[in-house]
Amino acid sequence: MSTPSVSLRGLTKDFAGATVVDHLDLDIARGEFFSLLGPSGCGKTTTLRMIAGFSDPTSGTILVDGEDVTCTPPHKRDVNTVFQSYALFEHLDVRGNVGFGLRRKGLDRRTIDARVSEMLELVELGDRHKERPNRLSGGQRQRVALARALINQPKVLLLDEPLAALDLKLRHAMQAELKAIQREVGITFLFVTHDQDEALSMSDRVAIMNDGVIEQCGAPEDVYERPSSVFAAGFIGTSNLMSGTWTAGCVSVADLSIPVPGHQGSAEGDAVSVTVRPEKIWLSELTPQMFRVSGTIVATSYHGATTQYVVSIGPDLSLTVLEQNLPQMRADDRWHAGDRVEVGWLPEHTVVLT
Repeated sequence: MSTPSVSLRGLTKDFAGATVVDHLDLDIARGEFFSLLGPSGCGKTTTLRMIAGFSDPTSGTILVDGEDVTCTPPHKRDVNTVFQSYALFEHLDVRGNVGFGLRRKGLDRRTIDARVSEMLELVELGDRHKERPNRLSGGQRQRVALARALINQPKVLLLDEPLAALDLKLRHAMQAELKAIQREVGITFLFVTHDQDEALSMSDRVAIMNDGVIEQCGAPEDVYERPSSVFAAGFIGTSNLMSGTWTAGCVSVADLSIPVPGHQGSAEGDAVSVTVRPEKIWLSELTPQMFRVSGTIVATSYHGATTQYVVSIGPDLSLTVLEQNLPQMRADDRWHAGDRVEVGWLPEHTVVLT
């Protein structure tokens, strides 16, 4: 088995008596696009800053490519960081910004020119090489910052919410570009974000952080489809979380008995939670294999490609349902508030959270 690109062992950071990162153990493989995902204050940026060397851990060990860098100053670690603020040099043009690190290393001009040109082609900015940063769009400035970081060929590239300042359309475009660039250069990317879509769409693996610990780590599909905790289920996407009691292969929620085939680890009478994703719930064309329950539409929300419904299925109990707006559908074909409906989902789409 190859040496991980980044290894954290018992990494801890305390601020004024409060633990921000709590005994973190993590391995990131070489060439992996790895995302730390979580809300503000969960410890993800603090973890990145400790890996970069900008913040000292209270305890624990940081290894990069098998080398202990816990006490190594930032400029001597083989990592580079791309910040949300871009941090470009406004007095330098694009070529000057991208080649800055190579000039500091003392490389000859011919080598610098060749590598800068190669990097500008990679980020598709060859025709803007003489522009100053203030003449560039937000997406172009971010690509300059990315090229400046990549040109030094670090073992790990750290990205601290680099797309947060971009508008939605540009952010989506940059997500695809980042993923393509990472695949081409083969460098390990550690991406910090609070945006679930970013993490799911770009990453090989995602770690969900909460209160300084990792709640769940796995492939995007695993953390979305099979959340391991109430927090993980609620933070990624929309979840229908219901509290109940485990009884003979089912979860009793109010007067419902929701079957959960194959679940293990709960004893009779245990308090558990269950979740089912809104897009797994059907409002029409239900099949006999589905668990079914009647309810009333209490709210609708049109989202272009989909319509979201809130369905009351009992006192203080409702489900969020997401239905695709199919090409043949008209506005009159959609459900409306007050409509009585029957909803259903396949039992295997119910996830038990203990």
